[in-house]
Amino acid sequence: MSSAPVSQASAPVPPKKRHWKPILLKTALVFFILWLGFVAFMWRTMKQPPEKFATVMSHMPIPAVFLAAPFETMWVRARAGELRSGDAAPDFNLQTLDKTSRVALSSLSAKGPVVLVFGSYT
Repeated sequence: MSSAPVSQASAPVPPKKRHWKPILLKTALVFFILWLGFVAFMWRTMKQPPEKFATVMSHMPIPAVFLAAPFETMWVRARAGELRSGDAAPDFNLQTLDKTSRVALSSLSAKGPVVLVFGSYT
């Protein structure tokens, strides 16, 4: 008996199909969830007092914030406030120009009408 190799006819192996659509969909979903988290973080940060917002923004790569989120729209809505026309101004107190005392809005409004002027008048 001879020991010659026996060749068997094998069918060609079909190439593996690449399943790129599910991978792309999962990747897009992960990026979308990360983007939503970033936008939610920025919204919460914009609602904070200016000092806290400035602290967060000082650690942020600035172009990323403006390119990755609808920054201007979020900023306008976050800082809009709750005052409506006809509402009483919230009470505040400020130091006088000579820095010897403080003046509260409530103390001025008790004496009569108060006009608040914001901006330059020079």
